[in-house]
Order: sequence, then structure tokens, then C-alpha cells
Amino acid sequence: MSFRKEKKYSLTYSDQKILKSILFGKGMKELYPSRKINSCYFDTQNLALFQDSEEGVLPRKKVRIRWYEDENKSNKEIKISSVEGRYKIVENFLNLNSLKKNYALNLVDNEYGVLRPSLIVSYDREYYSLSGLRITFDNNIKYTDLRSMTKRKYRDYDCVMEVKTSIDISDDSIEKIIKYPTARFSKYSRGILIADRLM
Repeated sequence: MSFRKEKKYSLTYSDQKILKSILFGKGMKELYPSRKINSCYFDTQNLALFQDSEEGVLPRKKVRIRWYEDENKSNKEIKISSVEGRYKIVENFLNLNSLKKNYALNLVDNEYGVLRPSLIVSYDREYYSLSGLRITFDNNIKYTDLRSMTKRKYRDYDCVMEVKTSIDISDDSIEKIIKYPTARFSKYSRGILIADRLM
């Protein structure tokens, strides 16, 4: 397992345009073509994973199935936050068609027990690199609440920039390149909170 550092920046669309211009001026380059990402998050009936995330419990995890609009494959991903840092476990997921048919496929987790599909998050991601940093911009973020009978859909009117790098890179080094305040931005938590607020 390899630990990594993640920093997130909550942006309005106008903030994003300004920040992109600044970073392009510093030499930011496109790393990959942009693509649409879909993630189906799983949780217990009483949303124990969501609650742990909101309370900042360590260790904690998020469990999701992720697929890309232009690829006929999907992965099961477990994102773990621990005292030592963050890491991700990824394995091929072969039942995407079954999952998408009615979103009734359950998973079993050693710590949390039975997990049910709770939320789909879809967004467009752009990939860049700058001075050893991997930078992504996520736009057009949409949520589908799988807990409701009608599978209600919501839009997030903010976007997010994420910086991912080795755990060895200091925060000061990142802040010298990106002079913008970080913010908590969990798409899963935001989606659940937005859905519950608009119920």
C-alpha cells in the first residue's frame, strides 16, 4: 500500500476560471483527456460510513463502484483514511450491468457489515500536472439519491480542484505553488447532505 496526500479546494466556476489561468501561467499541462466519472457509493442502512466521515473518525472508509462513461469496465474502490495517511484499494468489479439494472446489489464489509447503494455521483474530470503535482478539476457534479423510491437527482453548483501527491511532499511546497485556501469537499457527504436538506 502507498500512502498519498490529497488536498481539496472548493471553487465557484468563476474562481476555477481564474485559478486555472494562474496555474497555466505557472506551466500547468494537460495530463489526460477529460472524461465523465460515475461512482455508486455504498453505506449501511443508518449511513454509518457517512457519519464517520462527518465526524472525522479514524480509521474510516468509503466504498464505491466506479466506472467511466467511455470504458466498458468498472472497479470496486475502498478509500481508507487512517492516522498514517490515506490509501486506496482497487479491484475489478464484474457486475456493473447487474448493479445498474436496479441498484439493489449489496456488498459485505468486514467492519460495517451489509452495505447498500446509497448515492450515485457523476461529474466531468479534467487532468493536469504541475511541478510534480497531479491536479484535477471536477465540474458538472450531479447526485442521484438511491435511498428514495424515485431516485431523485440534484446538482452541485460548486466545483472542486484536487491535488494528489506523494506523502513526502510538504504542505509548504504545495502552498508555494497553489496560493488558495483548502477546504473539505467530500462529494459523497455533500450529496447526502443536499438530498436530506431538499427532502
